[in-house]
Amino acid sequence: MLTIRNLEKDYGGVPVLERISLDIKEGCFCGIVGPSGCGKSTFLRILLGQEAPSRGELLLDGVPLPNEPSTERGIVFQRYSVFPHLTARENLLLAHDFEGSPFLGRAFGTRRREAERMADQLLDRTGLDPARDRYPAQLSGGMQQRLAIAQALMKRPRMLLLDEPFGALDPGVRLEMHDLLLELWREHGMTVFMVTHDISEAFKLSTRVLTFDKVRTDPQFPDAYGATVTYDLSVDGTAFPDNIEKDDPNAEAG
Repeated sequence: MLTIRNLEKDYGGVPVLERISLDIKEGCFCGIVGPSGCGKSTFLRILLGQEAPSRGELLLDGVPLPNEPSTERGIVFQRYSVFPHLTARENLLLAHDFEGSPFLGRAFGTRRREAERMADQLLDRTGLDPARDRYPAQLSGGMQQRLAIAQALMKRPRMLLLDEPFGALDPGVRLEMHDLLLELWREHGMTVFMVTHDISEAFKLSTRVLTFDKVRTDPQFPDAYGATVTYDLSVDGTAFPDNIEKDDPNAEAG
């Protein structure tokens, strides 16, 4: 589904990511781990189309991935990216409303009825139907994150991008969200990329875990090199050796 070849990203000449090459099958759940500042969220923003790579290519079904966000990709952030002045149901309908009528901000007729049907299904599936007419400030943290996930699923994206989506939740709520995410992933057949600092969470949820880190360092010039994929493992421990950086023995998959 997704082919990444020699991807690099730098800011003002300072490399953040370098030499990333991956082949991702459709339906894969990729957990992304690594130390802070190693470019995990930058990689996610490139996949979203929010940022363009400095070099390299990304192909979706053999076609260059657009360098701007599209309905094929949904995003959920750590902090709840919902609109505070809209109810839970209105948050889900907003994208369809603007698509149906960008000037009036509301869909009509068959388009509106279909959007309402999808919104009601997602509210029910995420356990938010009783709160459909509440505003985000009236919802708990876990409910707000459920709403953010439902919002991302409204356009039926092929790729769901998650940037530390459960980092701000209590442990009990976090476990509930794990179960919900896995159920929705299986039902919708999406390809998921999830950035997390919790390695156990990555291995619990993912079918494939990517570790980002720097394999080349220079004490005199700490910003001389960017991060790359140092480990690429399936959940059963099988390595994807063709995707591992081989210049450094520390990057070999064990």
